[in-house]
Amino acid sequence: MQKKKIAVLFGGCSSEHEVSRVSAFSVIQNLPRDKYEIVRVGITKDGRWFLYTGPDEKIPTGEWEQSDEKKRAFLSPDRGIGGFVVESSEGFTTLPVDCVFPVLHGRNGEDGTIQGLLELSGLPFVGCGTLSSAVCMDKAITHALLSNAGIHCANYLWFFRTSYTGDGIRKIKTKIEARLGYPVFVKPANSGSSVGVTKVNSEAELDAAVAAAAAESDKILVEEAVCGQEVECAVLGNTDPKAAPIVGEIVASAEFYDYDDKYKNGTSKLNIPAHLDDDVAAQIRTTAQRAFRLLGCRGFARVDFFVRNGKEILLNELNTIPGFTPISMYPKLWDASGVSYSELLDRLIQLSFQDDAQDFKK
Repeated sequence: MQKKKIAVLFGGCSSEHEVSRVSAFSVIQNLPRDKYEIVRVGITKDGRWFLYTGPDEKIPTGEWEQSDEKKRAFLSPDRGIGGFVVESSEGFTTLPVDCVFPVLHGRNGEDGTIQGLLELSGLPFVGCGTLSSAVCMDKAITHALLSNAGIHCANYLWFFRTSYTGDGIRKIKTKIEARLGYPVFVKPANSGSSVGVTKVNSEAELDAAVAAAAAESDKILVEEAVCGQEVECAVLGNTDPKAAPIVGEIVASAEFYDYDDKYKNGTSKLNIPAHLDDDVAAQIRTTAQRAFRLLGCRGFARVDFFVRNGKEILLNELNTIPGFTPISMYPKLWDASGVSYSELLDRLIQLSFQDDAQDFKK
C-alpha cells in the first residue's frame, strides 16, 4: 500500500507559537511511519512559510528557523496544485500532499483563517472547518450560541476594547459590579492557552487586566469566577462524534490554570479519571458531544467544563486544536481509554478523508 503524504503545519503568527512547536514535534514523532510520509512545514512568528527537512529535534526549540535545511514554501489555494509551492534552484516546484494536519494553536491557526485557506485548496485536513473554528475561537459567540441552546456557561459579559475609554470605562465597571461582582476573570475573547487571562479580585485591578486582554484581542470577555473543579472531555468524530469514556480533571498549582502552569512549570496535577460521580461524568460526555455537533465541529475537540459543588455543570470552552504536548490532556484521555497516541493520530487523519469532512469540496 502506498503511503499517504501528510503535511504537518507548525508554528504560526500567534502568542501560542512555542506551544505549537512542541505539539507538532510530538505529533511528528508518533505518526505511524508505516502508513504515512511526513512533510514538515513551519511558519515563523512573522508569517514566513518554509518546508523543513532537518532533524525533528530542532522543531520544539525553534532552532529549525536557523537551519539551512529549509526552503521557502507556501500552500496554494489552486486546486490544480493540490499542495505546496516550494522554492528551488530552478525557481519554484510543486509538492502535492494527500492531507494537511494543522498543529497550530491560537490566532491564525485555530480561528478559521488557515482552515479557509485549506478549504480553498481542496485538500483534506485534520480538524474543524472554517466556520466552527472561528465560532469556537470566539468565546463570546460560543457562550451566546450554547446558552441559546440551553447549555449552561458561567455568567459573563463582553465588550470591544475600543469601548473601554472615557465614559465607557465607568459604564463597563458598573455593569461588571451589578451583573457579576468580584472576583471575575478577564479574558481575550479569541485567544487560547490562557494567554492574556487575569483573575481580578477588585475594581482596582480591572484596568491592568483589560490592558493585558486587549493586547491579544479586540474583544474582551469578563466571566464570573467559578469556584469548582476544572474538567476536560475529549471528543472525536465527524457527524457522529464520540466522547472518550474517561473525563479528566485539572488541579492547578497556580491560582488558576494559566499559561505557565500549563506549559512551563509542569506542576499542575491531572486526575484521570476526574473525581466525579459517574452520573455527572456521563452528563459531561453527553453535553460535550452535543456542543460539538451544535457548533459544527468535526475531527476533534477538547471540551472544557467547570463543575460546581460536584453537580452543577458549566461549559467553559471548546478547543478545536487541543494541545498535543507530552502533558496534554486530549491524547492522555484517549490513551487512558485504550486508544494509543499513534492510533489516535491515525484516526484523525482517516476522519479527514471521510465524505462528511469534505463538504467544502462540493
